[in-house]
Amino acid sequence: MTEAPPRRRFSSRRTSSWLYALATTNPPPGTTDPVTRWIVVTRAAVLPMTLTAGLVAGLLAVGQPGLDWRLLTLAIVGITLAHLANNLMNDLYDTSSGSDSASYPRALYAPHPILSGLVTRRALITAIMLVNVADLAILVILTVARGWPILAFGLAGFVLSVAYTAPPLRLKKRGLGEPDVLVVWGPLMVGGTYYAAVGSVSWQVLLASLPYGLLCTAVLMGKHIDKIPFDTPLGIRTLPVLLGASRARAATLGLMVAFYVLVVVSVLVGAMPWPALLCLAALPRLVKIWPHYRKPAPAEPPKDFPVWPLWFAAVAWVHTRQAGALLVVGLAVAAAFGMSPAALWS
Repeated sequence: MTEAPPRRRFSSRRTSSWLYALATTNPPPGTTDPVTRWIVVTRAAVLPMTLTAGLVAGLLAVGQPGLDWRLLTLAIVGITLAHLANNLMNDLYDTSSGSDSASYPRALYAPHPILSGLVTRRALITAIMLVNVADLAILVILTVARGWPILAFGLAGFVLSVAYTAPPLRLKKRGLGEPDVLVVWGPLMVGGTYYAAVGSVSWQVLLASLPYGLLCTAVLMGKHIDKIPFDTPLGIRTLPVLLGASRARAATLGLMVAFYVLVVVSVLVGAMPWPALLCLAALPRLVKIWPHYRKPAPAEPPKDFPVWPLWFAAVAWVHTRQAGALLVVGLAVAAAFGMSPAALWS
């Protein structure tokens, strides 16, 4: 049997390393190449949340007069870079404030960029500057093309992203981080990307932006439930800390249920085309994870569980990934067959 050439084996190992990091937020055991390192540092594994929001906006825009695919693509790149920059800035601010430490979940479920030595503080700051400069360039281009509302969407998203962990607001510490995420991943990302694509936005689009925003908020709620024992002594009063674990788990289930309710409402009022109801096929997944949210997290991680001590966040992410993907598929089917609700909005 002929052995694969060394270069091919090396390429295959690197590809496997990248895919592992994208799936688990962790590097595989062994040597970490630069690409894998930055996949982990930027937490690229969670970027599909933003890509999904961009796709929802783009597919809702299909059939609308004035749709510019180039501006749509640029806007999706812009919100993805904004999410990436937010991940980096959160790690920098939380490390500077002392919130992130070797015993805090951020350094336990995955290597912390600075504390683990993956990158230096200077390299992290440089990356933040480069990503924000690139995002600013995109914002300028879109603003020139579509006018001041794009600037308003962009600046609002940037301010809320920075204020999530940075002083003086530090919304995460005041129980406002979760509403922050709902606004950013809902109206700002979906509404702003839609506006960049067609040059206008309606109340129907803003309504249609809320269901996926609820799913993203559910993931954050799960993460903050996991962090209650760590956040409480530090005075970090996230919404789950304020509610208590039991009520926070119930509230998170409520967010997941509300996703389906709002999709149905959006279809009934013409804000989404009826194939969006394909997302209802994710209900069995919700039924499957429901019992996990009705009781505390297990005392020990399941075998080969990569992101411990995050438990409820991982459970919510499994549901969000499937429900969000099915929503996108439904909107894509509608767009492919000309079933866009655009005619109802005119």
